[in-house]
Amino acid sequence: MLKKKNYLLVVTAVIVFSLLLSGMVSAQTTFLSIATGGTSGTYYPVGGAIAKVLNENIDNMNASAQSTGASVTNTRLIYNQEVELAILQNDIASYAVNGQNQFADNQVNNMSGIAALYPEVIQIIVRNDAGIESIADLKGKSVAVGAPGSGAEANAKQILEFFGLTYDDINEDYLSFGEAASRLKDRQIDAAFLTAGIPTAAVMDVAATQDISLINFSDQDVKELNSEYPYLTGVTVPAGTYNGLDSDIQTVALKAILVADSDLSEDVVYNITKAIFENRDTLIAAHDRARDIQLETAQDGMTVELHPGAQKYYDEAE
Repeated sequence: MLKKKNYLLVVTAVIVFSLLLSGMVSAQTTFLSIATGGTSGTYYPVGGAIAKVLNENIDNMNASAQSTGASVTNTRLIYNQEVELAILQNDIASYAVNGQNQFADNQVNNMSGIAALYPEVIQIIVRNDAGIESIADLKGKSVAVGAPGSGAEANAKQILEFFGLTYDDINEDYLSFGEAASRLKDRQIDAAFLTAGIPTAAVMDVAATQDISLINFSDQDVKELNSEYPYLTGVTVPAGTYNGLDSDIQTVALKAILVADSDLSEDVVYNITKAIFENRDTLIAAHDRARDIQLETAQDGMTVELHPGAQKYYDEAE
């Protein structure tokens, strides 16, 4: 009789353990790393807000934003499967999946799109006392061209070359947004290239203590830049965006997009996409640029194939 009871106890214990284990497996936590950019830019707060939305609205989700060197670095992090999600410029994404420019020998074949987020404005910040009114005036000046491996640096090189300048013509400095802001405030550099959503925290920081301007592009400049680089479209930085900016400035912009490792499951990416677009208020509370994250424009400027999970959500939302 005792043996029978012991046997029943063992069987019961095995059943209970199996049920507990089954519950644990079904409730397995999904860990996601989101590659963003420097802490003084726009990617980082927006990425942090996306992580918050995912954690609060998807069961068993543990997402976190990582500060990185931005677009080119983020693309390589996706390629090496070191992160699951990333924010990057749509031009860099296109170069990556098509094996062009800096990705000519290292085509990225595991990146899928989730959503186009907001316009990224190419801002060329200059100290008012540096005597710079045009791109040509950058010759011989100390210029921050962006962090190594960033989309801002890629854009700086493109724009300089478009206007007939190279790094040989300037004293280039590879600086993050925060580093560039600090050097501008200390008058250690004359100008800085930044590609980010406006207003950009780093620029606001400089404008609080220095008299600054943004280089203005003519209508013809914008037209020719768009012809050469189709991702670049004209945009206006409104007067008052930064302290001391008394008039509208015309420049060019591209799109920030959210991408995923293609190996993420359809269900996971569906839930990510759904959570983002059904909780925009949380994103907007974190950064005003998130107002541009809208379902109606979610596929505008997307330069990589959509992940099936994102496509499923958009099909349902139509």
